[in-house]
Amino acid sequence: MKNIDLYTNFKNSFKQLKDFCEKEDFKGWDPYDGLNSSLFQKLPYFNKNRFIRLAWIQTFKRLPVNFRKLVGVDKAHNPKGLALFLIGYCNMYEQSPKKEYLNYIEKLTQLILEKQTKGYSGACWGYNFDWQARAFFQPKHTPTVVATSFVAEALIASYRITNSVQVLDTLKSIEKFITIDLNKTYDENKNFTLSYSPLDNTQVFNAGLLGAKTLCLLYEFIKDEELLILSKKIVQYVCNKQQENGAWAYGTLPFHQWIDNFHTGYNLECIFAYQKVSEDLSFQNHLILGTNYYLETFFTEEGMSKYYNNQLYPIDIHAPAQLIITLSKLNLLHQHKDLVDRVLKWTINHMQSSEGYFYYQKRKNISSKIPYMRWAQSWMFYAFSFYFLDISQSEFHDF
Repeated sequence: MKNIDLYTNFKNSFKQLKDFCEKEDFKGWDPYDGLNSSLFQKLPYFNKNRFIRLAWIQTFKRLPVNFRKLVGVDKAHNPKGLALFLIGYCNMYEQSPKKEYLNYIEKLTQLILEKQTKGYSGACWGYNFDWQARAFFQPKHTPTVVATSFVAEALIASYRITNSVQVLDTLKSIEKFITIDLNKTYDENKNFTLSYSPLDNTQVFNAGLLGAKTLCLLYEFIKDEELLILSKKIVQYVCNKQQENGAWAYGTLPFHQWIDNFHTGYNLECIFAYQKVSEDLSFQNHLILGTNYYLETFFTEEGMSKYYNNQLYPIDIHAPAQLIITLSKLNLLHQHKDLVDRVLKWTINHMQSSEGYFYYQKRKNISSKIPYMRWAQSWMFYAFSFYFLDISQSEFHDF
């Protein structure tokens, strides 16, 4: 009875989230969209200054109060967010092929195709806002390996349902963006990682691995062994950077030395994806070590999801979502179902609004309850879809 009640609670939570996202037409604000402000765009000196741009973004990201309407930041579609929603609906359709789900699959697929960034060697996608980071500046729609990787996964899921020739042609061209347009950084053994975008040379480990995962997923459609060879070089580069305890820093730069929850999850699912497609198990020890570190470090007995390896707060909604996704993709969700259920229960009880959306971050004192669409809602939607796909297939038709 206890498990039935818990499952019913999870179903109700997902339905509330689903209703909210559909009502909003999957449009929303983003933690990093401050530079979309029409007010800021009218300040010619300020909007050209790197430090002011960074401060402006960080202010909007950190404030628990949402001032976006006051400064002219509109809700918008984000390609990566749309991709996560699309995968979610594809998971739902797999369990219950309803016309409603197919309609959303077709709608989201078309939106994603329309938002492709032009002018590169292959199909690619970026974010719907200018983005000033410490390491680089990315103008709006600059394609990134991260956004493109999630779109590729979504379009693959869509193609398996719709058999769209347009989607298939788009998928086949993504490989060229990854292998030609992104910059490579090599080690002494000719292994390498990929830049975040064509405009930078950073070595962010999860970004390189997401590129490798995408090449592996595309191998099904292209059947070029070179994709697996390149993927292995990226996986080897990143595994060589793994610490003895199983952890990875975010990247190689001095200010990228933190260790966090959800990027660790990214790394694990990407290494597993390489092994699954290539049938090369040479990184199995790295995967086991990293998975043990991930599970033992980032989640409390109460079900709270730590952001960093060395501190609890802020509890970011991305972290509990990524736990479900990582374990599902590693085929470990059933094995760790007690942990997943504790984390999901705590997250629903403490981070979901009565309106259905999930909060951005729970902090020790003042939390940020802004309903970010890409960062919060799409990730929880995506995670729920994998949870029900893995755990409760026979009940999924209730949605």
